[in-house]
Amino acid sequence: MSGLRVHDLTFSYGEKTALDGVNFELTAGHFCALLGPNGAGKSTLFGVLTRLLSAPQGTIQIAGHDLTKTPRAALAKLGIVFQQTTLDLDLSVRQNLSYFAALHGISGHAATTRIDQALDRLNMLERADEKARSLNGGHKRRAEIARALLHDPAVLLLDEPTVGLDAAARSAITEHVHQLCAEGTTVLWATHLTDEVRDSDDLVILHRARVLAQGVTCDIREGRPLQEMFLDLTAQSA
Repeated sequence: MSGLRVHDLTFSYGEKTALDGVNFELTAGHFCALLGPNGAGKSTLFGVLTRLLSAPQGTIQIAGHDLTKTPRAALAKLGIVFQQTTLDLDLSVRQNLSYFAALHGISGHAATTRIDQALDRLNMLERADEKARSLNGGHKRRAEIARALLHDPAVLLLDEPTVGLDAAARSAITEHVHQLCAEGTTVLWATHLTDEVRDSDDLVILHRARVLAQGVTCDIREGRPLQEMFLDLTAQSA
């Protein structure tokens, strides 16, 4: 079963091609790393997946729903964590999540239950009443992931989610997100850091608007260190 399917996706900013016939498919419940250097097209892809940008060519299916034909149904199955923090720093963690739940039509006891469950999954329940401003970078990111899970999305997109975090926080966040996959969530994790990719992860390598390789990480790297293989591959297509 496919969690996310992208076929022949093309997008340009004027004369600059940002996505050039991009194709890949994510199996439901799998963790897929979208690996590419800065400027590869990762954020543009996320913009198209969330309909912040409209692509003139290509199809996208999210949990079986066509993003062009049935956008509301498709987006209802999608959770997103952006690269930049989007929490209201003057509100508590719970208030941030309550506002988001209301936007999705979730209120009352249902909202309280979902918020508690989401925060508990990310080990953040004890911080629910703290102001977002008081959280460190890692805990802010956990709060944003918890918020993205409130409407029970089938697919979770994370755009460079560990930028600015220290090594311990990066490791904790990647571990939490892999656990979400074990519970059935499909994850697309955009990064330029090879050390965030595990051998068992699905992998899509994007460079200069094109997919250069896709498959299981251990198969793609063929016994070489992933960083070495990645640098060679992207240098060859420069």
